[in-house]
Amino acid sequence: MPPREREDTIRHALWQSFSRVDIDHHSPEEIGAHMRVGALGTLKVCTARATPVTLRRSERLAREDEEPAVFLGLQMTGTNVVGQHGRQTVVGPGSLVIFESTAPYTLHFGKGVDYLSLRIPREALAMPERVLRDASATTLGPGNPTARLAFRYFTRLAASEELRDGTYAEAIMEPSVELLRAVVTSQLGDAGPGRAGPTEVPISLRITQYIRVHLADPALSAARIAAAHGISVRHLYTVLSRSGISLGDWIRTHRLDECRRELAGPRGRVRTIAGIGRSWGFVDATHFSKVFKQAYGVSPRAWREQHHPAPSRRRAVRTVVPGDMS
Repeated sequence: MPPREREDTIRHALWQSFSRVDIDHHSPEEIGAHMRVGALGTLKVCTARATPVTLRRSERLAREDEEPAVFLGLQMTGTNVVGQHGRQTVVGPGSLVIFESTAPYTLHFGKGVDYLSLRIPREALAMPERVLRDASATTLGPGNPTARLAFRYFTRLAASEELRDGTYAEAIMEPSVELLRAVVTSQLGDAGPGRAGPTEVPISLRITQYIRVHLADPALSAARIAAAHGISVRHLYTVLSRSGISLGDWIRTHRLDECRRELAGPRGRVRTIAGIGRSWGFVDATHFSKVFKQAYGVSPRAWREQHHPAPSRRRAVRTVVPGDMS
């Protein structure tokens, strides 16, 4: 398209499909970009190549974010200077970086863009706020074997058209998120004593991981979680509150999310709504329907019918054979 139209077109495409940011093209007279956006379940994927540019998310744009998310960036070639929470890091080829959508950030591509980014819902990642803040704008580099594995995995994931099919996308969502958690956990574990709260960060991650593993157990309780980690119930609540997590709300939200996913998936056609609720810890069917509707604005039945509409009834047509008047 004509050069004079490119700046507005790029801005509109990025805002509508991926992220709202202010864009500063370093050479307005030589703007060029190739961007591809897709989805893997609730993960959004954007691959981009472009002329030198700086992307800024202002305090106003961060404050207006209605879908809190965490961005995972993969630097393919060149470098990217990422800034958030008062620090900056240079991200080189083969490295990853994460940053939050609800806080101002800057991405500076001084020699051009060759970049892959994934937008992951904050609630799906389910990591304590304190951990995310410590990990944001920190290079997750090739020296970390878990980060190397994640770089190869997410690069291939983004390139696969086949995996964008709904069935496969749902299946790989959770392991993809778990891999990112493993990268962050291993990176913070190697951060050394200079990092804030070096002993508290791992335990908060272990607690949320334990809850996710036992999410379907209706007997899951604060006492059981605390005992599994060798701490008191009081200390459990203290650890979680420091990370901005309310235990009851966290468990309920993630159970509902699993129910919603199952109702919309292949098993939603054959299992009863009450059975799906029970399998994720909701022993009372009435209570399950009530909290589901409060969370998503529709009943579990209506949600299932949106994804599995009943087959339309066909009018029976009788074939009359000549001479047959019965």
